Amino acid sequence: MREIFVAIAQFQPRLNDVQKNLDRMGDIIDHICAAQKVDLIVFPELATTGYECGVRFAEFAEPVPGYVIETLGARVARYETYLAFGMVVKHKVESVVYDAAILLGPDGAPVGQYHKVHLKPEERPIFRGGFRFPVFQTNFGTVGLLLGWDVAFPEATRALALDGAELIVAPANWEAQTIAEWQTYLRARALENSMFVVGVNRIGEEYTYTFGGESAVIGPRGEILASVGRDEKDQPKEAYAIAKIDLDAVKKAREELQTMQSRQPALYRAIVRNY
Repeated sequence: MREIFVAIAQFQPRLNDVQKNLDRMGDIIDHICAAQKVDLIVFPELATTGYECGVRFAEFAEPVPGYVIETLGARVARYETYLAFGMVVKHKVESVVYDAAILLGPDGAPVGQYHKVHLKPEERPIFRGGFRFPVFQTNFGTVGLLLGWDVAFPEATRALALDGAELIVAPANWEAQTIAEWQTYLRARALENSMFVVGVNRIGEEYTYTFGGESAVIGPRGEILASVGRDEKDQPKEAYAIAKIDLDAVKKAREELQTMQSRQPALYRAIVRNY
């Protein structure tokens, strides 16, 4: 068995305050790792800045590695765990920024980064879209990264599955008014690919958005293995949950369901046709 413990950390980033968010994320990491040993901790999309930063995203964008990576990397190296989270990154051209997911290894160094491919209309004036779906090797298995709206596109998850991903990590900023869609997409993507999906959504309000939480770990048969529920007022809450998963269950589910083996790629040409 390849059993690992995955922690999903649902919280409310403070808008435009990178240092406060890094401090809060560090506190949450300390709290999780003081409770038990975990192999992977996942935070939401744009966890270090918040969502409605507008033109200030260019100010907050960092190269990888940079201050954010060094700060969080030092924290996870203390506990020898993997960490996935969302932030805004830049490369050599200052005006080009990406909505990115970062995976840090247990030594605190970057394992890889993913740039969000499926940008919502309101995100396109701010971010450059990504152009590939990479997979990353860890000491427990093969991991793919997605961000937010990416999970609405079955082609993205299928591409990662075909490239060997056993576990999809999907940090998100998903609105409360459509949270049922988020929940459905997570379970569908897991079931149709017989794989684990870890979706971590933020909570709280900003200028024009209210975010819905409902973070969860989904198994390869679409089963909910862990989730962050709601408070006594039925509102999304800041909390974490931990799931114990066995990555060998991916192979077992694929052998039982035969979904992946029964594909007919020669008949799917219309999938890559423009709408």
